[in-house]
Amino acid sequence: MRYSELGGKEIIDLDNGERMGVVGQSDMIIDPSTGKIESIILPTGSLLNIGRKKEEVMIPWKAIRKIGSEMIIVEMKERTAKD
Repeated sequence: MRYSELGGKEIIDLDNGERMGVVGQSDMIIDPSTGKIESIILPTGSLLNIGRKKEEVMIPWKAIRKIGSEMIIVEMKERTAKD
């Protein structure tokens, strides 16, 4: 799958049905030796959170359960915030 095919898809947490964000607003960790995606790093909060510390949620590729035409379903047992 190409990055362009992931762009714009919403990420939804299967455990609570919560919208986590959009792939186009995220970064990815890619294994340089294989070219495979290891994790998606998704920023949390909104643009209006001026003065707040920027936090990110790391979504391991193995947490992805389904990639559909409009969204990606992930199963996050525990969310880990990355500072």
